[in-house]
Amino acid sequence: MSEETPPTEPPPVPGREIIAPPPAPGTVLHLTRAASPQFARPIMARVIRVREWSTFDGWRWIDVYQLAPDGSAIARRTLFVRLAGVRSQNPPPAPQRRSSPFRAGV
Repeated sequence: MSEETPPTEPPPVPGREIIAPPPAPGTVLHLTRAASPQFARPIMARVIRVREWSTFDGWRWIDVYQLAPDGSAIARRTLFVRLAGVRSQNPPPAPQRRSSPFRAGV
């Protein structure tokens, strides 16, 4: 007699959406109205961390850096997002570092 292995995930419940896993720190996200009504104008953001605060199924609080088009961080924000609406994005180009007007050893 062989033992059956239990399924790794429970079967979907009718009427409930499948919940996406939370994004990993460092992931660049494209956030639109699909993620939350607050994103009438989509933004790009880099995940700092996912909060473990208790909330509704499929929704999470995340700490992010909002990104400018050149990839530089312009604001730190804590956002309430619907995981099924969160989309990963290829990271924008790394911001150019400004060279210092001072030279070491001079």
